[in-house]
Amino acid sequence: TNETPLASEGFGRWAVTLPDKADGTPAIPHRCQVKVRIETQDGQWIERVPAWTRVAWQDHSTNLFNGVHWDPPATERYAFRHQRPAKPTNLKIYEAHVGMASCEPRVATYSEFARDVLPRVKRMGYNAVQLMAVAEHAHYGCFGYHVTSFFAPASRQGTPEELKLLVDTAHGMGIVVLMDLVHAHASSNALDGIAQMDGTDHCYSHGGPKGHHSEWDSTIFNYLNWEVLRFLLSNVKWWIEEFQFDGFRFDGITSMLYHSHGIGKGYTGGYHEYFGPDADIESHIYLMLANDLIHSILPSAVTVGEDVSGMPTLCRPVAEGGFGFDYRLAMAIPDMFIKLLKESGDEGWDMGHIVHTLTNRRYMEKVVAYAESHDQAIVGDKTLAFWLMDAEMYTGMSIFTSPCPSMCVDRGLALHKMIRLLVLGLGGEGYLNFMGNEFGHPEWIDFPTPANGWSHHHCRRRWDLAEDELLRYKFFQSFDELMNACENRFNWLGSEHQYVTVKNSGDKVIVFERGDLLFAFNFHPCTSYSDYQVGMSWNEPMRC
Repeated sequence: TNETPLASEGFGRWAVTLPDKADGTPAIPHRCQVKVRIETQDGQWIERVPAWTRVAWQDHSTNLFNGVHWDPPATERYAFRHQRPAKPTNLKIYEAHVGMASCEPRVATYSEFARDVLPRVKRMGYNAVQLMAVAEHAHYGCFGYHVTSFFAPASRQGTPEELKLLVDTAHGMGIVVLMDLVHAHASSNALDGIAQMDGTDHCYSHGGPKGHHSEWDSTIFNYLNWEVLRFLLSNVKWWIEEFQFDGFRFDGITSMLYHSHGIGKGYTGGYHEYFGPDADIESHIYLMLANDLIHSILPSAVTVGEDVSGMPTLCRPVAEGGFGFDYRLAMAIPDMFIKLLKESGDEGWDMGHIVHTLTNRRYMEKVVAYAESHDQAIVGDKTLAFWLMDAEMYTGMSIFTSPCPSMCVDRGLALHKMIRLLVLGLGGEGYLNFMGNEFGHPEWIDFPTPANGWSHHHCRRRWDLAEDELLRYKFFQSFDELMNACENRFNWLGSEHQYVTVKNSGDKVIVFERGDLLFAFNFHPCTSYSDYQVGMSWNEPMRC
């Protein structure tokens, strides 16, 4: 039936006001599941999840999602208790997925993450946590990148109030909370999401092939539409004001920057590659608007752009004609290390090439460096620890059964530590680690699918391994903790002073100054050095 028709409020918003019942209770009670019925241009009636729904729940009898009217009584609403932390000058991000943050093979919750994982993040010395898969996504295995409900927190992991608890708990520990924001595209799932909301292929997206991403099988927003701009910009404001997020990592913006979405292109740094006819000016303007809005309503906000192309001015202020991001991800660094580990032994590593990749960033544009992220942890790829030790991750990590480590494990431990410290020291003005990689997590990520019998066995984090005194995983974790403690003491990420003194491929030595410290690395597999002379800018005695 169509007993409660909605009226247009303009700019794509439709609403209806329903008076309370005679007994004073709401016409639509809290937790009531709802959908909207829409008459299409050809006279057909379709049902959709409201685009602005604050919660969406899956009906397990149909596997479809419904909107949920979320209006808890005052006694059940979460009240924030802690102030936002100050904006870090030495940003160190712990990238995390709440659902897979349990030791047990199941979906973890926001409350469990706040109780069990945030204390680890604090202890390990990170000052920011970046949450993946926050916005509702019907397909769990998409890692949160095919969003279906943009204003609703992922319901598998708990309620909106529990997400607020997580954010507030982090703030109480002095940890800023960033959200992985997906505004480059939307899920093509029309039954559960906003694709074909009105029955056409051009409601929120472009129509025809222009509105379809061939690599991601998703729909691409039409950033020229006022309605789309209002929808996305209000979405940004919603997460900041309602849930107190401190900033965002904008996912996949290379796809936004170019009409080609960067597919099949290699970028060498020439300006013609960035500002020619392939530049998608509509998307450029949206990113500028979004960053301007974010920093206007929250001056302490942190925004990070995930761009593989190296677009100039990405991290310059909007007032200068830039895109307005605070940081960009240094995506070439993990690619370089994976390539080195795949194709050559460490005895063949070129120190000059490594240094060039670590320092090759645009002038006055900050980057977040990382040796590996969630990309390398997904099934089909390998983490650094796996490339270094392979099968001995399972057979050679016990101190009890193997008191003396094999050469493979011994060198793997050493190189893993050196790579991470080198990246933290020289790679950028910020640092990122994906949860579990700090202790060489030995299992890949494989979301539940029909192929694995819907198993969560490989969709979890084995925190217990790092806490086991009889396993060598504890050495990875201890080093990461001390490494971050050292950076927190000397704050070299916040220093502009950086100078490379030595990059000797024959000796396999890298020496550089960063902040008030001198870093010296010897990557030679069999030669140690004493009295190795290096130049430095300080005319004073040094201490280790």
